[in-house]
Amino acid sequence: MKPKVFPDLSAPGFPQIKLPVKLLLLVVPVLLLLLLGVFSAYFTVNPECVAVIQRFGKFQSIAEPGLHFKLPLGIDTATVIPVRRQLKLEFGFGTPNATNPDQASNEPALERDMVTGDLNAAQVEWILQYSISSPQEYLFHVRNPGPTLRDLTESVMCEIIGDRTVDEVLTIGRAEIEADCMGQLKALLTRFNMGISAEQLKLNNVHPPVPVQRSFDDVTRAQQERETMINEANSEYNRIIPKAKGLAAQRISGAEGFAVQRINEAEGDVARFKELLVQYDKAPAITKQRLYLETMNEVLPKVGAKIILDEDAKQFLPLMNLPPTGPATATPPPTR
Repeated sequence: MKPKVFPDLSAPGFPQIKLPVKLLLLVVPVLLLLLLGVFSAYFTVNPECVAVIQRFGKFQSIAEPGLHFKLPLGIDTATVIPVRRQLKLEFGFGTPNATNPDQASNEPALERDMVTGDLNAAQVEWILQYSISSPQEYLFHVRNPGPTLRDLTESVMCEIIGDRTVDEVLTIGRAEIEADCMGQLKALLTRFNMGISAEQLKLNNVHPPVPVQRSFDDVTRAQQERETMINEANSEYNRIIPKAKGLAAQRISGAEGFAVQRINEAEGDVARFKELLVQYDKAPAITKQRLYLETMNEVLPKVGAKIILDEDAKQFLPLMNLPPTGPATATPPPTR
């Protein structure tokens, strides 16, 4: 059976162009190659990035943000590096939809479990913030710099945690652990010339394993209550002791002043007695009479009502001027 013949579907009024098959096979790949070369001859760098230009894999130059051109068809390659962006690595947990492919691990639970120096278990989660300081060193000095940085950070953290007790890791030693980890990590990054600058390491969440979580919470609560009682006792001490010291100083000062006063009074009395003794030696009778009169002048005003009798007086009653007294009379009873 002969094949079915379809009518000519070409549009009327347009000339039919018939090209040889060999020419079509030659022209189409050339056009595709030209299009591919045009589209691969330029690239754009974002404001927070730079591009490392490589020609056949060898470093050529660094392109700043903006529109740039390069040799097409894979002769030049441009690797964009975010040098002005703060990057982050998360250990022991992971934030979903992260733009950094190295930000989280596939097995965060293995990173989280650690052993302290006193052979206790702790679950440690932390964050490392870093930036790329040298794009050339970042690309060419270390293979897979992102995973390598994760391995370095995890090894340093394991070493630091292994030198601390569980109480230091969970409570009072966190700031020191962060500082020690940053110091050792910066030294390693400088030694390996990774082109990475570590900016901050922060312990995000540190807690004991789940089976002992409740017991540890009780211990932590008891320690907090202990610290609270110590603080209250110190506050009471600071309130009472200065007051007692001030009162003691006041009384000591008063006693010293009283002692000085008594000594001065005694010395004055001695000086006055010596002066009287000199006058007494000169005229004993006159001095004796003067002393007697001065003493009586001081004593008599304090006695109040007084009666002075001559030692030769015979009768006492006529001098008293008493009212006359008669026989007692009976008082009549009250009338009703």
